[in-house]
Amino acid sequence: MENHTKVTEFILAGFKSPPGLQVLLSVLFSTMYVITVVGNSGMILIIRMDSKLHTPMYFFLENLSVLDICYSSVITPKAALTFSLGRRIISYNGCASQMFFFSLFGTTEAFFLAVMAYDRFYAICNPLLYQVTMNKRLCVGMLVGSYLSGCINCTIQTGFTFSLSFCGPKGINHFFCDVPAVMHVSCSDTFFNEIIMLSVCGSIIVSTALVGFISYGYIITTVVQMPSAKSRRKAFSACSSHILAVSLFFGTVFFMYAQPGGTSSPYKSNIISILYTAVIPMLNPFIYTLRNKEVKGALKKLLKKKGFS
Repeated sequence: MENHTKVTEFILAGFKSPPGLQVLLSVLFSTMYVITVVGNSGMILIIRMDSKLHTPMYFFLENLSVLDICYSSVITPKAALTFSLGRRIISYNGCASQMFFFSLFGTTEAFFLAVMAYDRFYAICNPLLYQVTMNKRLCVGMLVGSYLSGCINCTIQTGFTFSLSFCGPKGINHFFCDVPAVMHVSCSDTFFNEIIMLSVCGSIIVSTALVGFISYGYIITTVVQMPSAKSRRKAFSACSSHILAVSLFFGTVFFMYAQPGGTSSPYKSNIISILYTAVIPMLNPFIYTLRNKEVKGALKKLLKKKGFS
């Protein structure tokens, strides 16, 4: 077996394009990253500053914002720098680190969206038991459990991928070190790794997505049966943002990791990757605030307090 340490660096060869387009991509990624950090930081600040938002739902939403900042920070700044400087080299250790943290935060987000769906299920379908069931201890436990699940998956994915031999070519047809793209440049037989990735990632994506969609299935059934039109509108308003976020996230990652041949087109995979690495973390604060009267009210109160209105 060839020794994988023969390759000390990789070349991120995704999105080969003229210099003018590279600059445009750099500006695009930089802008998305700034909006992501500002939007999610604003969400954290609003929730921390308003005592009315110190509930399980907003506890999870605050931590989702923290997660989205971390998730985007692993990929987007490096991609923007790569496009602006044209330096596409990433070290072997840097590639492994990027894959590890991307898998950690990506997997954690999948579990976290499932936890948030379960929280909404209890709030709407079992309102009398909600405060007792969704106590602080359970919320913290589910938060920690989500991160532990992410740690397990990222250790498996990174460990199996970088146990392969890399002896050239070292050009990764992607703009970051994703598991499928790195496996494709290995000179080892990757069949077992591909089975592991499909099995582990597929089971995580399918199970967490099922929790989310089954929860919302019960929620929709409960809301439809509500006698008051006002109550139905309020419940749908509270849940529509969650449903949109869950659909966007799981729809894109399913295409990449949970189906055979999902990454057969490198260009298509790169485009889809932009959605879940940069666009979704940027959109989440807007998805969760535009239809949320409590957050908009807290924002107006905060701006008024600071003298902006």
